[in-house]
Amino acid sequence: MSTQRVFVARLTGCAVFDPAGDRLGKVRDVVVVYRKDDPPRVVGLVVEIPGRRHVFLSIGRVTSIVTGQVITTGLINVRRFQARGGEVRVMAELVGRRVYFTDGSGDAVIEDVAIERNRLGEWDIGQLFLRKPKTSASPFAKGPTTFVPWSDVRESAVPGEAQSAEQLVATYSELKPADLANTLLDLPEERLLEVAEELPDDRLADALEEMPEEDQVAILEALGDERAADILDQMEPDDAADVLGQLPEDQREELLELMEPEEAEDVRALLKYGAETAGGLMTSEPIVLSADATVAEALAVIRRHELHPALAAAVYITLPPYETPTGRFLGTVHFQRMLRYPPSERLGAIIDDTLDPVAASASAAEVARMLASYNLVSVPVVDTAHRLVGAVSIDDVLDHLLPEDWRSHDGEVSAASGSAVTR
Repeated sequence: MSTQRVFVARLTGCAVFDPAGDRLGKVRDVVVVYRKDDPPRVVGLVVEIPGRRHVFLSIGRVTSIVTGQVITTGLINVRRFQARGGEVRVMAELVGRRVYFTDGSGDAVIEDVAIERNRLGEWDIGQLFLRKPKTSASPFAKGPTTFVPWSDVRESAVPGEAQSAEQLVATYSELKPADLANTLLDLPEERLLEVAEELPDDRLADALEEMPEEDQVAILEALGDERAADILDQMEPDDAADVLGQLPEDQREELLELMEPEEAEDVRALLKYGAETAGGLMTSEPIVLSADATVAEALAVIRRHELHPALAAAVYITLPPYETPTGRFLGTVHFQRMLRYPPSERLGAIIDDTLDPVAASASAAEVARMLASYNLVSVPVVDTAHRLVGAVSIDDVLDHLLPEDWRSHDGEVSAASGSAVTR
């Protein structure tokens, strides 16, 4: 029986199936424990299950690891993964770490780790894929790579030397914001802050928008006021307002002063409304156009890649000015309706004025009823002068109506046995 070898970077993202062929989730990391004289032993996998929750799958429950998939016994622990003492995650903590050759020939950085199954069916760390320091002065040059067994390296010259946060950020580059948020929250606090320091402002802002507000506040406070203000500039105004609403007034005002004036102005406007109202839930940046604009012009605006899908479902027609708070609100033109008319058609000719907007003071429950009653994904919000001040999208309402811990709520996971086991 030959040794089976799997590289962790390739294993990450592979689907996990039960014996019946039902998909349970996908691999996010490999968990190992160190041993005194032998290579670290694999104890399990971190698996992302429906609901974007990371759980632990014992390696003893893995019956097969083949190209592109992992087969299990069908039993899976549905508790959120938390690393125990002595456990190390390969992608989160080993990849990117600097190691030193035991023969004194220099150092290298771990770029990938191979886990190997021995004749007894146990999985250990076998070879490491390393990149040595570059030998050329060219900024585009890279150092040579090599494969070495675990026994040929020692981890650090300085005990406790950490993995490169830059390398870890690179491994997260393809994650969607919600997945990145969950991945960050699963990291130890110190590591989370190191990674947050390295993430670009817009990328971190996207991830923060998917986190509970208390976690958003804790991360921003740890980053310092100037970096926090930069992050808040990149967040959607309603999300930034929600975070700032959790802070003491003096700290909130200090951050607003550090933000870009235009961004701060939008956030200040939202902070005037109660959290339980349409004004508190809305975004102040919906698509606003004049009645003389054409279908072609409206579709060009909708194509902007940074636009949220729910807000791209409709444009709002007002009198000038066309930035919130606008002139008098005239009506809505839905994206689907635009597709039925030629590009040259004026929006004023196809406007839908039968659907009343909601007042900024309307309750969240009232907004939810309107969205549900008329099968809408967003609804316009007006002030007492009937000026458009924003729009509430369905995701904002869902965030408000769901329990505070909905992101980490334990859900059902299908398995061949129909049951779960504890770790």
